[in-house]
Amino acid sequence: MPGSRDATPLGRWHSLREYDALRAVLQTGTTAEAARRLGLSQSAVSRSIANLEARQSVTLFTREAGRLRPTQEAVRLNLRLDPLFEALSRIDGPEDNVQETLRLIAPPSYAHRFLVEQIGTFLTANRSFFVSLEVASSDEVAREIIADRFDLGLIGTELTRADLKLVPFRQSDAVCVMLAGHPLAGRTLVTPADLDGQDLIGLAPRHARRGQLDRVLTRAKAVPRMVAEVTTSFAAADLARAGIGVAVVNPFPLHHYRAQDLVFVPFESPIRYRSQFVVSSHRPLPRIARAFIRHLRLHTPMDPFSRRIDEAGRRQDA
Repeated sequence: MPGSRDATPLGRWHSLREYDALRAVLQTGTTAEAARRLGLSQSAVSRSIANLEARQSVTLFTREAGRLRPTQEAVRLNLRLDPLFEALSRIDGPEDNVQETLRLIAPPSYAHRFLVEQIGTFLTANRSFFVSLEVASSDEVAREIIADRFDLGLIGTELTRADLKLVPFRQSDAVCVMLAGHPLAGRTLVTPADLDGQDLIGLAPRHARRGQLDRVLTRAKAVPRMVAEVTTSFAAADLARAGIGVAVVNPFPLHHYRAQDLVFVPFESPIRYRSQFVVSSHRPLPRIARAFIRHLRLHTPMDPFSRRIDEAGRRQDA
């Protein structure tokens, strides 16, 4: 009532219903779908968004091709709301018969060994969770996240898409992998010139990393013998283990699974790799996806060739 010392100024008043409406529209793209998800009328959702825009003095959505496209102000507000809704989830907790699902997608080099092991320990520690893992190319990872068919991806390539957010995870420099008896195996560093005349296992030409390596070799006037082309670093390492030649690869997470079979030697070049989580820039990240990211950051073993980096890209360990 007016004059009451419990009254709250309009600018400081918060409504969970309005925040719920914001997150529902972010997830669905329409007020009609958001209303169905929340069990409200479409007009109630529209009023909540309008009230929130008035109180924040911003535009949260623009209409595009029949859908509501969030503005940067909506995305920033949603990010600030994440801790609030995560705290509410911890207070309420899922019902015993509700199983939270993580829809996860990644290329083979991450999925087949590394993620499978991490999913195992994650589910062991979280019995109420369920994980659906899809193996796909990096381009498919991007498309599937944008289409909301998956919640979280992990890739080792750089993407620039307005609908995606890349969250840094690990960074590594290129290495050469080969058998212990290879002529270059005793080196502490392999240079591009050292690969001249060597049998080389390369990535397929469609990979950006192949073009980057070709340019490095050209500048050094090194001409290796390309004996095989593959699509993943694991396939390249397996051919190196078969004695076919040497390969220039991303050591993460390969080193964890091939350190006993192969020699890893740093490769002198500007080639850098960044392993990154892929999420939608418009939809809230589910609680289970945030939990899985934390699990990977805490439980990924250290290795000599990759470093942890935080969300701002800052190095966290050696």
